[in-house]
Amino acid sequence: MKMTLRLMLSFVAVAAITVVVCTALQAREEYARLERDLKRQARMLGDSLQPSIEQLMAAQSPTDLRAFVQRIEDQEHIAGVAIYGRDGQPLAMTERLPDAFRTLPALARDAVSANRVQETFRVDDHRRWYLQARPIQRENAVEGVWLLAYDASHVTAQRITMWLWEFLRLLLQVFFITSAVLLILWWSFSRSVSKTAEWIRRLRTAEPSDGFTPPTERLFAPLTRELTHMAKSLHAARSAAEEEARLRNAGESRWTPERLKEHVRTTLKGRPLIVVSNREPYMHVRVGRDVQCVVPAAGLVTAMESVLRACGGTWIAHGSGNADRETADAAGKLKVPPESPRYTLRRVWLEPAEERGYYYGFANEGLWPLCHIAHTRPIFRVEDWMHYARVNAKFADVIVEELAQTDQPCVLIQDYHFALLPRLIKARRPDAKIALFWHIPWPNPEAFSICPWGKELLHGMLGADLLGFHIQFHCNNFLDTVDRMLESRVDWERFAVTRAEHTTSVKPFPISIAEPEASPATASGASQAVAKAEVLKALNLQTHWLGVGVDRLDYTKGLVERVLAIERFLDRYPSFQGRFTYVELGAPSRTSIARYQELTTALEAHIERINQRFQTRTWKPIVFLKKQHSHQEIAPFYRAADVCVVTSLHDGMNLVAKEFVAARADQRGVLILSQFTGASRELHDALIINPYDIDQVAEALHYALTMDTHEQKTRMGHMRAHLQEYNVYRWAANLVTELTRLRPDSTTSSQVPLQVG
Repeated sequence: MKMTLRLMLSFVAVAAITVVVCTALQAREEYARLERDLKRQARMLGDSLQPSIEQLMAAQSPTDLRAFVQRIEDQEHIAGVAIYGRDGQPLAMTERLPDAFRTLPALARDAVSANRVQETFRVDDHRRWYLQARPIQRENAVEGVWLLAYDASHVTAQRITMWLWEFLRLLLQVFFITSAVLLILWWSFSRSVSKTAEWIRRLRTAEPSDGFTPPTERLFAPLTRELTHMAKSLHAARSAAEEEARLRNAGESRWTPERLKEHVRTTLKGRPLIVVSNREPYMHVRVGRDVQCVVPAAGLVTAMESVLRACGGTWIAHGSGNADRETADAAGKLKVPPESPRYTLRRVWLEPAEERGYYYGFANEGLWPLCHIAHTRPIFRVEDWMHYARVNAKFADVIVEELAQTDQPCVLIQDYHFALLPRLIKARRPDAKIALFWHIPWPNPEAFSICPWGKELLHGMLGADLLGFHIQFHCNNFLDTVDRMLESRVDWERFAVTRAEHTTSVKPFPISIAEPEASPATASGASQAVAKAEVLKALNLQTHWLGVGVDRLDYTKGLVERVLAIERFLDRYPSFQGRFTYVELGAPSRTSIARYQELTTALEAHIERINQRFQTRTWKPIVFLKKQHSHQEIAPFYRAADVCVVTSLHDGMNLVAKEFVAARADQRGVLILSQFTGASRELHDALIINPYDIDQVAEALHYALTMDTHEQKTRMGHMRAHLQEYNVYRWAANLVTELTRLRPDSTTSSQVPLQVG
């Protein structure tokens, strides 16, 4: 009721202001028109009388002048006429003029001195007058002046009358218009509000909401957006609660976002979690005049985003989007995700030279090929090393600033971009508990010794309390490298390194993903057929079997080897020509580095050659979609594919393999997986291959496409069960639990490895 009253009073107030302003403007315009008419009438009369008055003045007949003046007095609205001689004394004047006019008015003196007509409005004796003074000439000399006076009171009276009538007319118009608008708004709002209320009621009571949706009008866009987010959150919370109840009833203990959130809250005792990485989870880019929020396609982002969505905290990363500065505050901070903020993103700004040297130079032309045994020679330049050290120091300053009000903070540093960062933080905050997770492989000591600054990197990494790799083999390589290159004590029994009275625990933590919710629509066998039909229609293709690969365009992913294996497969099994298509979703990466440019050129050349060999008018064997794809764009390809191919030549984990398995709620499809990925240590039911062996990959493709449904479901069921148990929430819980068990100022020689869950 109060809202309706406020709305009505607002309309009445606006209408009243509108009426008053419009009436005032209209009255002002009408008043000006009446004055213009009076002036025009006076000028016409004056022009017609001027010759007669000049003749009478020349005749010097006062009697004739007085008689002439009395005749003029009878005309409408004329108050009188006064004729003055050269000396300013009145020669003739109508009786109705006040005595004030017996003295030469100032207006008449001005007319004489200027020798031209003068006119004005003035108020005397409580009356409003219009006066017009005209000089009387004779033989080019001024003989006198005469004054024409009009009573202008009728103009003021007409103005008041017109103001009142105009006010009433506008008031009636506004009243009817306002009433109509209020009725239309009430009718429109009531329908939308009632519809929204019914939708919320059904959502609250978990009733089917078919046919009930929030209002779609543009006016309601902010409300609709928030209601949609609320519905998703409520649905997710209800699903999580049902899943937790189901697991409790079944005696299971699966890790969920809610369980991780509670675990981190209890373990950290309210202290915030700080995550540091080079790549940010959300970047803002300008497209034309609009700013778009983009989620970079990266395994690290996929994993860590799920963790921070669950437990909150701060993510510190390089702000690389061209619209990042205008979407963050003065400190480079903003709340994310945009649709439902869960944690804080703090962006660190780098100069172009710093980014080139630290990221493209030392990190990706040096450390990346050094750690990946993919037969690409690493390049080390002293200027790149200086930028790498400078950027690590810049990140250290930001992190220490964020930790200013926190005792014993926990910091999770991600990947090879920040090998020096743990030691830099530990030097300034000895109480901080620091974990460095190395997402890429660790090479053998001989390979790592190529790096001119290898000892500095190892010393920086050993500033962490916990150092994590994907698999035990990489842990062994790291300890072996430290044992050979640094003066330290390596505890092979506890997998720890003590250097400068500080101990670093080195342990494997196989990273995973958050398993998506399986809906009935995607769990049926028919869902694959529907997804495949939609994908093929979008690509304008006709084929029976569909293969998919999702990769960054990187030389470690074995992309050239993969397309050569597809060519070998089509040569060996001609029956699949025209019936099997492989789609590569390739995301351009590090395009300023020559080796990546060479890879893309070579890959495109091989794909073009193979397509020319086999393609028909309606079919081709390989479709190459080169662009950054969002998770929403990739998901239909996962669900539609008969086979997913991962041929990494060397990979720390490779989350694409796990994403494909997680997407197959229908338990169909086959995963072909390189033996050189960390994922091959977990997903034993995939077809494990050597990507360098082209013939073996071709045979694996044939076996996958001819595999019966029962074997597909058995293999996929085992892999999905593994992912359900070992998901990213369990990975994060293990990492945080292990980190909080360690004391920053002591060794870990007495501690045994702990795995949560």
